[in-house]
Amino acid sequence: MVPEAKLDETDAGLVAAGPGWFVVNAGEARWVDRPGRGHSLPFTGWHDSEALALFPQLGVAIVVLEPGEPIGMYHWEADQEDFLVLAGEPLLIVEGEERQLRRWDFVHCPPGAAHMIVGAGGGPCVVLAAGSRQHAGEDCNGGAYTVDEAALRRGAGVPEETSDPARAYAHMPESRPTRYGGWLPG
Repeated sequence: MVPEAKLDETDAGLVAAGPGWFVVNAGEARWVDRPGRGHSLPFTGWHDSEALALFPQLGVAIVVLEPGEPIGMYHWEADQEDFLVLAGEPLLIVEGEERQLRRWDFVHCPPGAAHMIVGAGGGPCVVLAAGSRQHAGEDCNGGAYTVDEAALRRGAGVPEETSDPARAYAHMPESRPTRYGGWLPG
């Protein structure tokens, strides 16, 4: 029998304190303020040490983006990643092509597919992100941040290829845990 995980109250909200099943409301959970990259609710761990210890198979997060904010830097991984648009009209950049997305669009990125999602449209975008953790703990999950003109135009690109996340995100302010600020649509 799998026990229920305890949820710890932190300054930024509730976080799983150990292994086991749990239920947490998005409005009560710990969010992460990522200046220039929106707000993220990493349900399955914020840092690699937390994520790999408690959630070694699958990463799941909700990301809220304002127009022009990328989820991250354009990259490919050795792991599968998938995205479901819950609200808004974000822009997908995949294999150098731009594709406008809308609510309920599902994006599947198999291993090796270079991609990024950028907030677009007239207001916030809400995206559910899920990905395998088979290569978690490796730089860029076994992949690389690659140079792409469309990603650079949209503020989601790197000027030179690297697998080092510290180099890819060196220009971005540091992320920090935060309490939920009402970013999800009613």
